[in-house]
Amino acid sequence: MSRIDRDPAARSRLIGALATLVILWPLFQAAEVKPGVLFDPGNLKVIGNFLAGFLPPETGAEFMGYLAKATLETLAIATAGMALAFLIAVPMGYLATGAGREKATLNPITRSLLTILRGIPELVWALVFVRVFGLGPAAGVLALGLTYGGMLAKVYAEILESVDAAPARALRHNGAGRPLAILYGLIPQASKELASYTVYRWECAIRASVVMGFVGAGGLGQLMDQAMKMLNGGEAATILLAFMVLVFAADGFSGWLRRALDTPPANRASPFGWRSGGLGLVLVVSIVASFSYLEIGLKSLLTVEAAHSIGEFVAGFFPPDLSAEWLAKVGKGIWETLAISVVGTLLAAVAGLLLALPKWRAPFSFLLNTLRSVPELVWATITALAVGLGPFAGALALALHTTGVLGRLYAEALDNAPPAPGQALHLVGAPGGFAFLYGTLPGAAPQLIAYTLYRWEMNIRMAAILGFVGAGGLGQLLYFELSLFHHAQASTVIIAMLLLSIAVDQASARLRRWMA
Repeated sequence: MSRIDRDPAARSRLIGALATLVILWPLFQAAEVKPGVLFDPGNLKVIGNFLAGFLPPETGAEFMGYLAKATLETLAIATAGMALAFLIAVPMGYLATGAGREKATLNPITRSLLTILRGIPELVWALVFVRVFGLGPAAGVLALGLTYGGMLAKVYAEILESVDAAPARALRHNGAGRPLAILYGLIPQASKELASYTVYRWECAIRASVVMGFVGAGGLGQLMDQAMKMLNGGEAATILLAFMVLVFAADGFSGWLRRALDTPPANRASPFGWRSGGLGLVLVVSIVASFSYLEIGLKSLLTVEAAHSIGEFVAGFFPPDLSAEWLAKVGKGIWETLAISVVGTLLAAVAGLLLALPKWRAPFSFLLNTLRSVPELVWATITALAVGLGPFAGALALALHTTGVLGRLYAEALDNAPPAPGQALHLVGAPGGFAFLYGTLPGAAPQLIAYTLYRWEMNIRMAAILGFVGAGGLGQLLYFELSLFHHAQASTVIIAMLLLSIAVDQASARLRRWMA
């Protein structure tokens, strides 16, 4: 073989592959990856009997009535939770951002508070609030409000900092206060992006509302949890189908709203550019209807009595248990959680890329939509039956759901990749696979890596709570300790979840900058 026929990067690629194997091998060991158990005859029989119980789906009139009520409750929880999140995000985002200031200084205290709010998964908040307020949608609304309030405030602040600051500075120089400078100088430029992200988070809130039902926060999730515990597969199948329809409908409605926001409005009567106030009126009516349907008023959530009850409950979590024995258990839970997130994300990246290839995309598009529509906790319940309780079940559950998410994102990235390199290789007679690997894939690689790292940030939060259904990690420790009312030990686990989430966010951001 001549020197020109050799891959000049072969040695560096081999070294990189070996280094990756050395790093990942302990994580695969911690996740207890044992593919052989998937094909164990005993496990196959158990999972087969379980899935067979899903047929036929339940269609009785009485159950369908419960299902309709739970579906409306899920929508109401998501909408009310987003309304509360918005009320938190606007002042917090205003305090956190340096936009509209004479000097672009940031508020580190506010930023730290936002990190705590969004770093603790909403399911953990829901579990805590269920202990305070009891079963029902109030816990779900509060949990969404806190977690999504932190997310919205952070993104709002970053969006305002990214637009042209000249109009706001001009207003400040002419005597306008900072609020007016932001309202009339920055928000008109950022209104579409702010509204689009808010609509996207509402779509995510619907999925989160279902997941929170598994800890008693109402909606379809609570109905699903009851059906699964009673081993009523027919009811579980119907609930799952209802949830998939709800997710598809929310996706469609969310997409329509974003397209409507991209259309230049005929009348910009407000800084936000709502077309003749129609969308704003629909929004207000939806929020009021959601709180009314749930029989929850904002006053009941924000009263002094409610704050006092929460304060007393939270006080029981301090001081956290920092004994050496307990920290060792938490350390093992951290390692398991990290392993679950990494293994699940990597498996999903491989499967998602295969299913995103043009020749596979059409026949498998429905499969991708189905995978991402089923919540991770539901997948974890099924995978635990297939491979047993433990971190491998969690990694598989994450992989199944994330395959659907990344498959869709990867397909868009491949479609947007520069076509010229691949076409050039085709013209010189290269096979299709070779042209994809060396022509199309390199052009899309930065976006594929960015999507994968962003998803890993989200998966670390989900990996931390999959243990609620026996899938190992920190979630299993937290659920067990809260069930025994060991609040000091639970506090240590929650702090570990927060620190792990922050560490993964920072690691992901550094990796993205390094690979840019």
